[in-house]
Amino acid sequence: MMTRKIVMVVALLLVTALHVMASEQAPQSTLNQVKAAESKKYPPITLYSVAWCPHCRAAKEYLTSHNIPFSNRDVELDAKAYDELTIKYESSGVPVVVLGNGEDEVVMKGFTPELFEASLKKAQLKK
Repeated sequence: MMTRKIVMVVALLLVTALHVMASEQAPQSTLNQVKAAESKKYPPITLYSVAWCPHCRAAKEYLTSHNIPFSNRDVELDAKAYDELTIKYESSGVPVVVLGNGEDEVVMKGFTPELFEASLKKAQLKK
């Protein structure tokens, strides 16, 4: 029994030491200065979505293919995101795209590239 406890303690210490060593040596990507400058021309963008939704997928693909930075909030996995979607944005459907924050928010329900571009222009004018 005592030997088993000692083995467990040693194993735990070994795992902890390996974890610390690995985190200290973790590689870090360099920041792409061009992409960083590009991203500053966009307001914060939050996409409320679900994994199985084809319209959500189209929104993600559009934003990604146009190098537009956004945060994806899956409302089936994130209870807080679900509450924001249904209470704050009064929506029972997805996708919902929120451009900007606070008083400068532009809320877009549904997704088409044309609707996104029009909403983006509105959000940029509010800045």
